[in-house]
This record gives sequence, C-alpha cells and structure tokens, in this order.
Amino acid sequence: MPKGGRSVFRCTECGTDQPKWGGRCEACGAWNSLVEEAVGRTARTAGRPDGRHTPVGSATPVRLSEMHSTSGARWKTGLAEFDFVLGGGIVPGSVTLVGGEPGIGKSTLLMQCAARLEAQGISTLYVSGEESPDQLRLRADRLGGDAGAIHALGETRLEAILHHAAALPAKVVLLDSIQTTYTEALEGAPGNVGQVRECAARLMRFAKETGPAVVLVGHVTKGGGIAGPKTLEHIVDTVLYFEGESTLDHRLLRAVKNRFGSVDEIGVFRMTGTGLEPVANPAAAFLAGRSTGVSGSAVTALMEGTRPMLVEIQALASTAGFGTPQRVATGLDHRRLAVLLAVLERRGGLPFGGLDVFVNVTGGVRLIEPSTDLAVLAALVSSVHDRPVPADTVFLGEVGLGGEIRPVTAAERRLVEAGRQGFRRAFLSSRFRGPTGGLEVIGLEGISELARRLAA
Repeated sequence: MPKGGRSVFRCTECGTDQPKWGGRCEACGAWNSLVEEAVGRTARTAGRPDGRHTPVGSATPVRLSEMHSTSGARWKTGLAEFDFVLGGGIVPGSVTLVGGEPGIGKSTLLMQCAARLEAQGISTLYVSGEESPDQLRLRADRLGGDAGAIHALGETRLEAILHHAAALPAKVVLLDSIQTTYTEALEGAPGNVGQVRECAARLMRFAKETGPAVVLVGHVTKGGGIAGPKTLEHIVDTVLYFEGESTLDHRLLRAVKNRFGSVDEIGVFRMTGTGLEPVANPAAAFLAGRSTGVSGSAVTALMEGTRPMLVEIQALASTAGFGTPQRVATGLDHRRLAVLLAVLERRGGLPFGGLDVFVNVTGGVRLIEPSTDLAVLAALVSSVHDRPVPADTVFLGEVGLGGEIRPVTAAERRLVEAGRQGFRRAFLSSRFRGPTGGLEVIGLEGISELARRLAA
C-alpha cells in the first residue's frame, strides 16, 4: 500500500473502480475481472511524462485551420507489408501496440524495423525488459544487415526509459514489452492493471508532447486478446496482431485499430533463418502448393481490409465409423459449418446424417465473412460426388437459410484479383451486376443449382 494512498479493485474489462472485491463487476457485468490495485497520490498528480505536476490550463485552444497538416509525414520502415498495414509508415507522435503469441516473431519484426530506420538516419531506441543487450546482440547477428547499429537498452523502469529516450534523442522508441515495464509512481508488480495502464498513458503523453513515435509489444492471454486492461487498446493509436501457426512459415500482421489508416488490413510475412521477409504476392500466398484435380477443394476470395486474398477450402465427407457423425472445422466456425450442412441437406438434397465431415482452410487463415459460404458448399458437394472442381474456378457468395445465394461486397475487386491469379470462371449470385474482370461469370439462384452443375 503506498503512503497516503488507498487500495481499490478495478475491472480489467471496463476500468470501473469498486471499493471491495466481488465476483462480478457491477458496471459491465464481467465475471472475475476485478483486480486489486494500489493508488498513491503521486499517480494522481503525474501530469507530465517526467512526473512533474502540470497546472490546469497550460494548453491553450487553437483553431484547426491554423494547424499545419502533417498527413504526409510518415517514416517508412522499408518492410513493405508492415508499412502497408500501418497505412503508409510510422506516424511521428503515434503509439502502436503489437500483440501476438510467444515466439511468433514480434521482437524480430520490431528489431528489423529499428535496423531499417537506423539505416535511413532515423534514430531509434530498442528497450527490452525481457532480454539483456548481450542477448539482443545475438539476435542482431542472426538478422544481419544493419541491426548492429540499433541503440539498445535493457531497462524496465519507465522513468529511466523516458530519460534515455529524451537524451538520445530517439525519434522512434520500441518497448518490448509493456507488461514488463513499471513506474515508481505506483506500487505493485509490473504487468498488473494499474502499472500497465499508467505506463501506457505516460508513454502516450511522452509521444504526443515531445514527438517521437512509440511502438509497444503486448503479451496475449490464452484467449487470444492482449493482456492487461481493455483501456490499453483504447489509449494507443494503432493495435496490430501478429498471427500465424508455429508449424507454418507464413505470419499475418493484422490491424484491428488504426487512427491513421484502414482497419482489418493484413500484411503477410515469411519466417526465414535471417528474419521475416515480406511476401511479394500476398494475394496468392495461400494458394502455393495447391493440388488440382482432387475432389473436395474450392477457392474463394477474402477481403482483408482493402486487399483481396485468395484461399483454398478443403472438405472431406466420408462414411461415419461410429454412431454420431463427426463435424470438424479448422479455420471455420463449427456453428457456421453446422448451418451450411443443414441448408445443403434440406435445400440441396445431399444427406449428411451418416457422413463424417471435415473442413480445412489452408494456410492457417480463418474465415469470418459470409462471402465464403458458397466455396465451403462447393468443396462439400465436390467431396460427396468425388468430382474435382475445375481448377480455374472461384466461388463468391453468401448462402441464406432458404438456400438462396446472395451477392457479396467488393465483388468486382475480388474478381479482378482472381483474374490476375489465372482464374477464368466465377460462380456467384445471379443478382450480381458489375464488371467481371474478364472472367466468365455463372450466376446461381440457389444451392440446388450449384449441386446440379458440380455433379454434372
């Protein structure tokens, strides 16, 4: 307990203070989300990045028309996919949060960005609370290039980090990670709710008031979300998730929040022995190694932000060996698969009551948007009849409970990208009206027509 302070219980979901612990937050209703936090008077008066008190009214209102636009002022890292996800590069004075599973490559990505920024003459400070400078040197030697020119600091105390960043001075500060950082203004172990929120807020003020960009690494929970209070994601300007399967070479960098660009943009990287390499043609990255002439395979086009991505969906339907048929989906919500199977059985006339069904989305991609429904059904129909789908065909369409096929958004851009990748035919809703991108478009009213055409 800090001197002259008190202890409160704060909700990690909504940030509401409670005078005592309870199993359920009274504000948002979340269970087991109240965490004890020590609050001291120093935390209440910390108004500047250096901890000194700032009098009320020190900032004066200004007209937006009198402010100089800095929309074009971005620092490009040289990693094309990273810059694309950010919206063109790192914005001065911004705070970016990068989250991901342990060992996915977050530290490698940030060190490569720091090395490329240093090569351009942009001073960077790489702060690690998890590795010593000697360990960082080993990583730099493995990455090669200009990684040895990075200014490295092994420190977890926020006040020391801000002092060194200002003394350097650094234009970009990379902190690995926010959960290992603590401030002397609060008591409590690094990583607790109060420390994470206060350190993030102080770093935000440091970035906005003095100009350098700050990039934070965040740990993730077993549920996949960034550890710490949800307010952490509200404080920062950009939230990126680094995703991928440990058994695969590809890594996806996804923007879920971006004040300076589009959300849901993704960048594709390949993990190599010398670090991460941007994939030259990410739209076709997940079709590499695709086998043609095999039943149960269909291709669809996803929209990841503003970029169309082609993915292969594989399905296998076999006679059930036990009383209850299995329903296994990888990369697809199993509840959505159950709905599509029910619609295909009722509206398409294909019985699945005695069949085990397995659906897999290649490349570790997860299907979220409903525009992939038609491709899933096409793969299932192909597997049941054991007839391969033509290799140059792409499927776009949402399937309703009545078996109708509905148009999808941005169909023109998906078709154009499919044409660039060598596809010549597209199955989609008969209500589609627009440019076809040079593809032969086959309009479908319902899934019964799809089953009839693929079985012919």
